[in-house]
Amino acid sequence: MNILMLSSTFPYPPTRGGTQVRTFNLLKYLSQRHTVTLATQREGDVTDAEVAGLRDCVDHLAIFERPPDSGTTGIFKKIQRFGRFLQQGTPPNVLNRYSVEMQTWVDNWVEARKCDVITCEHSVNEIYVRSHFQKQLKTIVNVHSSIYATCQNQLATGISENSLREKINLPLLRRYEQSYCAKFSAIVATTEEDKIQLQEFNPNSEIRVIPNGVDLVSFPNRTTDPGGHRLIFIGAMDNLANIDAVCFFSNEVLPEIQKLYPDATFDIVGSHPVPEVLALDQKPGINVIGRVPSMVRYLDQATVCVVPMRTGFGIKNKTLEAMAAGVPVVASDRGLEGLAVDGANHTLRALRANKSAEYVTAISQLFDHPHLRSELSDNGRQLVETEFTWDIAGKSYEQVCLGSLF
Repeated sequence: MNILMLSSTFPYPPTRGGTQVRTFNLLKYLSQRHTVTLATQREGDVTDAEVAGLRDCVDHLAIFERPPDSGTTGIFKKIQRFGRFLQQGTPPNVLNRYSVEMQTWVDNWVEARKCDVITCEHSVNEIYVRSHFQKQLKTIVNVHSSIYATCQNQLATGISENSLREKINLPLLRRYEQSYCAKFSAIVATTEEDKIQLQEFNPNSEIRVIPNGVDLVSFPNRTTDPGGHRLIFIGAMDNLANIDAVCFFSNEVLPEIQKLYPDATFDIVGSHPVPEVLALDQKPGINVIGRVPSMVRYLDQATVCVVPMRTGFGIKNKTLEAMAAGVPVVASDRGLEGLAVDGANHTLRALRANKSAEYVTAISQLFDHPHLRSELSDNGRQLVETEFTWDIAGKSYEQVCLGSLF
């Protein structure tokens, strides 16, 4: 097949965040078997070496400059953008990334019949797919996570940046998600939960669940348990859900842990830490490390990986990567979404916690019992090896592209 993949997020190197990881690994799988063209946008921190690295992974790479972010402009511009949301139905965060130059290029590529399939790697790229494209080629949206469900969850948990704005946006996001999905031959979600949400909006649509995966070469199973009382969180630190997670854990859980284990530390590892996260570095035992070439070194040194997410939908790469590396995981319901890790019918693969006291209990159990750490380490790795590799995900994505959904 000739496949055109659209990603306004530059997906290389695949260590920048969850969106990049999923996009790159699916692209890598497909490009080994088909002719893949990627249209993407270059942000200011993307180097020429990274462009060259991505170019080696595809047959053709079309790069466009990311439009200037209008999200920080004055009140008049914000009102203007919201007015467009009301009238046109497209959210401001989608319009912010929209490139007329990229749209023209996509239109010409499709018009010239240079592709059999067009995929949107994250729903934000749906804007480039016109309704009539469906008549001449397969159109796929790889949603990553429902923006309506995410907004709804942020309101329910009280962690929205602006709850009044989100309450106004919620019905508009519902309308938007229902509308854009109708343009696609097939919809891909990462979890059953998202599939149910999207199916409600689009009962006649073909929706396939393709979970995230892990590159087992990049995340080898560690050979030794370091012991100690070292906690870690991994993830992009300019992401709202991640920011909330580490602030919640640092302020409400870690002090209680340190009462029991005074030497306990908490490493926050991930790119672009915002000021709110950087400020945590001043607290006892907390190390804000920022972006690193490889997470593996830091995972190998950790006693336990915590995933205290209170919002954010979809399977979390951070959870899978920690399991692949053999690090015991303590995580919330959100952090374990889409994973069978506990319960009467499942092998114990992670410990679940949602409240502060539950985190303290679960982490204490792991600190105190090496055999429990070993059990979770072995079982977590086995789960990833059998169900959550990028080869498994890539094969399923290829079937969607070919039109063999079931």
